[in-house]
Amino acid sequence: MIVAYGFANLLQSVAAARTTVHHTFDPGLLLRLASHRTYLVGLICQVTGFVLAFLARRDLPLFLVQASVAAGLGVTAILGVLVLKWRLPAAEVALLALLFGGITALVLAAQPAPSRQLGTAGLIGLTVAVGVIAVAGFFAARLHGAPGSVALGSLAGMAFSAAAVAARPLASADSAEAFVRDPLLYLLIAHSVVGQLLLGLAMQRGSTTAAVAAMDAAGAVPAAIIGLLLLNDRIWPGREWLAGVGFLITLASVVGLTRYAEPQHHHAVARERERPMIGAGAAARPRR
Repeated sequence: MIVAYGFANLLQSVAAARTTVHHTFDPGLLLRLASHRTYLVGLICQVTGFVLAFLARRDLPLFLVQASVAAGLGVTAILGVLVLKWRLPAAEVALLALLFGGITALVLAAQPAPSRQLGTAGLIGLTVAVGVIAVAGFFAARLHGAPGSVALGSLAGMAFSAAAVAARPLASADSAEAFVRDPLLYLLIAHSVVGQLLLGLAMQRGSTTAAVAAMDAAGAVPAAIIGLLLLNDRIWPGREWLAGVGFLITLASVVGLTRYAEPQHHHAVARERERPMIGAGAAARPRR
């Protein structure tokens, strides 16, 4: 899951940076992004990560799974070094080590257990949430620059967080028929589509740092709290401190890695944009 999300982060952000910026909450943006092969490959990676995360939520607490989703950015940084020739200073090596340590701490602290069901109140809450997030996204889409990235990224994170909350009890469905008939499935799809659109809009605002950091924080924290309070998420007795420290270290490392990746990402996109122009200029020059 972490590897799949790492590929998805890199490919989708590159595709979003190459697409015309939109300042409206237009679902058609997803279709325009889908015209980019890079985005489609990234979307396939994200769907793969999504399915693996869904399976993990059957037994694992949300604080571990959601933090692991955020940890995909560590894979993004490594891919940037290997594929896009990003430089990896000592500070970023330390952040990757901290990220690995944070996830390890969460793994050691998490006690596997099946989820409790949400009940009618939970279904109503998730239904209201998808409407509220979509309406908020309609207004946030009018914001420009870093404020727009933060607002839209946060809303995307909330949508993905709600999708994770729906997925935890849904993953325990007894049969395929029960799975398809469960309203949580359709709430999961609705929140995921809204989150995907908001993330695309956020990444277009020119600040991948702000978008990803806001999304990861807003996606991990609410789901972790709801999981512990309502969904039977458990921590091994005596390891509560380990879970708290691991969670904070993981999120802090992710925010640090986004600050590292952004300038190199934009530089790589700029180089890709210049290549066709250089080629066209060379072709236009007459031979002597």
